Amino acid sequence: MKVRPSAMILNGESVLTLRYNYGNVNVYALPGGNPDPGENLTEALMRELTEELEIETKIGPMVFCGEVIWDEIKKETLHIIFATEITSGIPKVNAAETTALELVWLPFSELSHTILYPNVGKYLLSYIQGKPEPAHVGVIDQPYIQ
Repeated sequence: MKVRPSAMILNGESVLTLRYNYGNVNVYALPGGNPDPGENLTEALMRELTEELEIETKIGPMVFCGEVIWDEIKKETLHIIFATEITSGIPKVNAAETTALELVWLPFSELSHTILYPNVGKYLLSYIQGKPEPAHVGVIDQPYIQ
């Protein structure tokens, strides 16, 4: 099982996402990535955010975690979402480091009906509304898109 730390970065009434397009379906990913050998999760997340979005960040507490299990391709990933603050820079997509098409500040009102990766819109909404989910939310209902 892979482990992927992700950032929950809030601004007003929206959360920072990266838009990808798979098979003509838009998917909005929480920024993050995979640790390199020898990196802990927060180091990996800070590096990924610097590389892909050209920002410096402060990684806060874990908000929640859960697994995405894709039987179709025999792949499992443990997603760990951290509250994250931008300490320097204005986020912008660095095309040399990501295949994301654009950066999108996704309004909270769209979280429940937008495909996210990981698909945690309802958990983000609960957290934002002050009703946090358990630390481990279990298996995340993630649609598989080719």
